Amino acid sequence: MMEEYIRKLFADPEMLRMGHAQRLADLNLGLGWIYYALGRLIRPARAVVVGSYRGYVPSVIAKALLDNTEGGEVWFIDPSLADDFWKVPARVTETFQRLGTPNVRHHPHTTQEFVATEAYAGLSEVGLVMIDGYHSAEQARFDYLAFVDKLGADAVVLFHDSIQRRPSSFYGEDRKYDHTVCLLMERLKKTPGLAVLTLPFASGLTLVRGKPESLQWINEPFDGA
Repeated sequence: MMEEYIRKLFADPEMLRMGHAQRLADLNLGLGWIYYALGRLIRPARAVVVGSYRGYVPSVIAKALLDNTEGGEVWFIDPSLADDFWKVPARVTETFQRLGTPNVRHHPHTTQEFVATEAYAGLSEVGLVMIDGYHSAEQARFDYLAFVDKLGADAVVLFHDSIQRRPSSFYGEDRKYDHTVCLLMERLKKTPGLAVLTLPFASGLTLVRGKPESLQWINEPFDGA
């Protein structure tokens, strides 16, 4: 059952990109095993994924929630800034239907736009969050703070591309920028109330549990970000 899903997923070569340590030869989800396991373990009614190039993380988490047989769904927030892939509703629907994970609900917004919606206002008890959008420390912080007060008691927040500063031209040569999520991770590790674990595989993954006792240090400006 899982092997069939992975074969469908990896039939698209794009699903082997973007630094999740995937491998086709042995149908290895790489970091995706962690995404799937957390979905099965926490058993959230709702998970949130901010950003995904072709839907790898939303689909893997959605598969976990389907396998829980409890009606869980993934809210996928992505305005399709890299290209127009997520701008065609029929393509979005077809992508997740083809993968067998129709329980992905796409919101074509930036997080800044999403927090102004009625959907956001009604959101609560989120059990799993993946932050994998624009990889600046400032944007990752905004994404995190947008959902921290909506987390359930056992929730985990994941940050991808979290281990090093590096240049990126993902959004085009004219929009180059530096990945600086690692600067936010340094702050979260020093914030009382949080348990933080970083896994230095592929582009890196950081897991965060708990809620910060104070936002003062988190909200300080980032030097050189």
